[in-house]
Amino acid sequence: MRLRFPPSPTGYLHVGGARTALFNWLLARQSGGTLVLRIEDTDRARSSEEHTRAILDGMRWLGLDWDEGPYFQSDGVERHRAQARQLLAEGKAYRDFSDPTELRTAAEAAGLGHPSVLARRRAQEMGENEAERRAEAGESHAIRLRVPDGSTGWRDMVHGPMRFQNEDLDDLVILRADGSPIYNLAVVSDDAEQRITHVVRGDDHLSNTPKQILLYRALGLPVPEFGHVPMILGPDGKRLSKRHGATAVEDYAGLGFLPEAMVNFLALLGWNPGDEREMMTRDELVGAFSMDRVQRKSAVFDTGKLEWLNGQYLASIPTEVAAELLVPRLEELGVDPSAWAGDQTAFLALVALLQVRARTTVDMAQQALPFVVPELEGYEESAVAKHWAKDPEGVIGRLKRLHKVLADTPWDEGALEKAVRGVAAELEVGAGKVIHPLRLAVTGRGNSPGIFEVLVLLGRERTLERLVIAWEHLTQQGAESA
Repeated sequence: MRLRFPPSPTGYLHVGGARTALFNWLLARQSGGTLVLRIEDTDRARSSEEHTRAILDGMRWLGLDWDEGPYFQSDGVERHRAQARQLLAEGKAYRDFSDPTELRTAAEAAGLGHPSVLARRRAQEMGENEAERRAEAGESHAIRLRVPDGSTGWRDMVHGPMRFQNEDLDDLVILRADGSPIYNLAVVSDDAEQRITHVVRGDDHLSNTPKQILLYRALGLPVPEFGHVPMILGPDGKRLSKRHGATAVEDYAGLGFLPEAMVNFLALLGWNPGDEREMMTRDELVGAFSMDRVQRKSAVFDTGKLEWLNGQYLASIPTEVAAELLVPRLEELGVDPSAWAGDQTAFLALVALLQVRARTTVDMAQQALPFVVPELEGYEESAVAKHWAKDPEGVIGRLKRLHKVLADTPWDEGALEKAVRGVAAELEVGAGKVIHPLRLAVTGRGNSPGIFEVLVLLGRERTLERLVIAWEHLTQQGAESA
């Protein structure tokens, strides 16, 4: 099998393109075949080297290697033009000297279904000799494929038998008046040149397939097998776009997702292994993948599912690896590495505590902040309203009592839990009335890992300092409101 992934460098590698690349990669790796990477850069006005680099970087991040390329479609333009002229010489194409706007207007006025019906009629009336004379005189013209009568069909690897009536197809332009090849001709020419045997792409290309099959046949080239995979939709059922949030692969890398999780998630968009597995390694995906399990209906991009899956991967990797991923995320948040890098054992303990709770490495960094900054930047407003604001005087009293008790408590989880619950009993309040204000005081947040694990990681000195800062903050707030 020879497969290809042909992105256009007019934008970044979006998740739909990445999923198509993945399906091609899985088939190539499973079959021992070849994956060709081709950059379709014939739209010179919109193509850029920046986008080409981003596409290649996105594929490398996902771990999708290729065997040949990257080839550039623009390198084959002379071949594309020669094949258009070949079809013209063989009578399988004709010259169209019409202005496109005028042709559409005239065709509509005549009640014709396709403008090319009128274009073909004009070409016949003109005759080949006159057309040749005008072309040699330098008169601008396009070249159109002469679509034959009948129908065009193929057996799609996803959809099964497909057939289009040729009368519903326009005599497609294959070479524009400026001499540039049209997309369908360039793709057919390149796929044949690169000996592509299987074309796996999105459903949005279904309408191009009969046109391309007609071109393969007209040029006397072997027709590859086609498989059209379902589109990816947003949760609202609309085609996935920027309105749904991040759509480019590099966006997800920046948001703290792991490439292994992203590959796993993308593979399950429109395909399933036939069992209940959701977490699958790259090797397992290669072993299980087949086109006959690709669904026909559109797939829904569920960000919540991606976050859950990423969290599972994050929890499963070695703590040392998770720590390496966390360090640059903390630096992005402005944390000075020298402030916490001294005690590697404590840092790894923190990572082990957080990696099973976080959904992304960005999320893990946010959760780590209270432990790696010298001072809290503030207190979560919703948590303040819930755990402090209703009884500030009572909270101040509990924090002061905790300070006194914890100052003499052995600093391990068992002793700390006994001491904190002892304060609640002494003050005749529920344990939550002590634990929640305590958590907010030492982390600035309403949620955290287990409070006694938190206290051990923070250490006695920082815990006691933050208790003092918290009750002084509450005292000042009370004075200002009075």
